Amino acid sequence: MTFMPTLESVTQHSVPDWFHDAKLGIFIHWGLYSVPAWAPNSGDLSQVEHNQGWQDWFKNNSYAEWYLNSLKFEDGATRIYHDKTYGPDFAYDDFIPQFNQAIQNWQPDAWASLFQKIGARYVVLTSKHHDGFTLWPSKRPCPHKSNYQAQRDIVGDLTAAVRQQGMRMGLYYSGGLDWAFNPDRIEDNGDVRGTIVQDPAFVEYSVAHWHELIDRYQPSLMWNDIGYPSGADLGDLFAYYYNNVPGGVINDRFAQLTEPQLRGEISPNETPYNPHFDFLTPEYAQFDDIHPKKWEATRGIGHSFGYNRNETDAQLLSETELIHMFVDIVSKNGNLLLNVGPMADGTIPENQRQRLEQFGEWLSLYGEAIFGTRPWRHATSQTTDGLGVRFTRQGSALYATVLGTPTSTQVTIKGLAATTDTTITLLGHGSVLDYKQQDEGLAITLPDHLPDWPAHAFELLGVVDDMA
Repeated sequence: MTFMPTLESVTQHSVPDWFHDAKLGIFIHWGLYSVPAWAPNSGDLSQVEHNQGWQDWFKNNSYAEWYLNSLKFEDGATRIYHDKTYGPDFAYDDFIPQFNQAIQNWQPDAWASLFQKIGARYVVLTSKHHDGFTLWPSKRPCPHKSNYQAQRDIVGDLTAAVRQQGMRMGLYYSGGLDWAFNPDRIEDNGDVRGTIVQDPAFVEYSVAHWHELIDRYQPSLMWNDIGYPSGADLGDLFAYYYNNVPGGVINDRFAQLTEPQLRGEISPNETPYNPHFDFLTPEYAQFDDIHPKKWEATRGIGHSFGYNRNETDAQLLSETELIHMFVDIVSKNGNLLLNVGPMADGTIPENQRQRLEQFGEWLSLYGEAIFGTRPWRHATSQTTDGLGVRFTRQGSALYATVLGTPTSTQVTIKGLAATTDTTITLLGHGSVLDYKQQDEGLAITLPDHLPDWPAHAFELLGVVDDMA
């Protein structure tokens, strides 16, 4: 299908099967902020915003990639750390030579091999974050800072490595914020909307960047952040993308805010600002039930997206938390875009790597219940001993993933009923399991010596919904 350069035309685009099937992507935040690599451990975004509010979040920002904005709080933890470590006269831009030197040792093939091994189907890289520093040799360099780009084509090198491993490559671009154009300190949520760069010169600059990224790298995901200038013609930009990247998808962060919306006079919860998108992107959050629109939860393994040397194992998701969260997301029509924050030289911190490898080991056994599946009639149930259950389906198979390891030789899943054609297997085990229909649900006899995994997935054929 060829799209015309109008919003009416591009809204006819449908989400391709590959994105529904993919389930797991790897997000990579890497840039100048990876050199200082520090932020206070304030907690997850959703928790801090809910408990302390936005002003507290921005002053004590857990996101290490917001280092430049956090520096602007003279009495903030980041400023105190920076002055003690580098001195008060050391500017953010002084990290440029350190980053450019460090990236010469980076091996993109090693990243791609790891991501493929754990089961990821796509990768998304920050081509330009809010600081405005670009990770590719753009023909449209920053007009306000000289040599404000990486001295290596990071985007190109990683794109080639990812595709060599059979995965898809997507690109993040900060289209709303660019602190090289507007350096105003962000103190509250309203400041985020208010500092979106609306200058016509930036509109042309950002659209030119997207065209360049599309032409040069053909990203499978167009992952924008923090809105987009109201003067841009998104119908034209989206049509250009879809026509040049068949099968591409666009996220929901291209909102073009009008002046009343910038002033906060219209609630973002009441008005859909996004003119078009293929998928939703809740951040450090997820939906409570199956969402009719395709969505992608995004978060770091810890509190930050960029590498934060201040994070320890205590701030990172445990193996169990990660697997349970992922299974829940998939059961509700979501993907997980799980972030990795590399060090400046490209080293993936050992505790992040460990979580990825543990996750991949679980997926190697139970991935059949994940990849290529779709939501069932409902997402959740329980066992009679209180373990959570999440459902997915593929073809005639229903998958029930039990969140935890049953302590007895039998597990009963509520709300399921057997038929004369029922067969049940435990993925990774192989043999057909015995079962018995009970008033409380379907009782399944477990294999001997069930390993103590965070979750176990069953394939059920010929089973019907008994929850009505």
